[in-house]
Amino acid sequence: MRILLITGMPGAGKEELLEVARSMGIPFLRMGDIVREFHESSGNADKGMTVGQTASRERELNGSDIWARRALERMSGELFLVDGCRSMDEVRSFRGLSDDVHIIAVHAPAEQRYARLVKRGREDAPTDQEEFDSRDNREMGWGLSEIIALADLMVVNDSDLETFRRRVCETLEGLS
Repeated sequence: MRILLITGMPGAGKEELLEVARSMGIPFLRMGDIVREFHESSGNADKGMTVGQTASRERELNGSDIWARRALERMSGELFLVDGCRSMDEVRSFRGLSDDVHIIAVHAPAEQRYARLVKRGREDAPTDQEEFDSRDNREMGWGLSEIIALADLMVVNDSDLETFRRRVCETLEGLS
């Protein structure tokens, strides 16, 4: 199984990358969806915990690769894309399943990422710059910056949407 791990800071364009992958027929899962599902089913939302707090707590209780191990249970096929890898422990978990693992980092300038997150309006969207910076720091604390630095490929999302989609398509075609 070839596994493509998609990583990047919040708001970088990972969701747009997934849309391109979907149009190409590449199966994928979002690690964030697994975290959000667990957050709701665990009762942590009712206890006032945020999704990020739940993710951190599960890492503390069950190991830094807990979300990768839970993702592995849902994967199958010859080519599979995983969005939201955030630590080298998670990368190692995926590499334990396959010798054919590639990391694709999506990069966008912080200003653009902040604007996208606010516009997206999900429950975890920042309400101000301080909250945005805090989220970035939390994600980097999990090891996200190390994965970005060690990525096999980087797709830059600093232009218009069509240009980014073309870059993504070219990258995925090169790995399919």
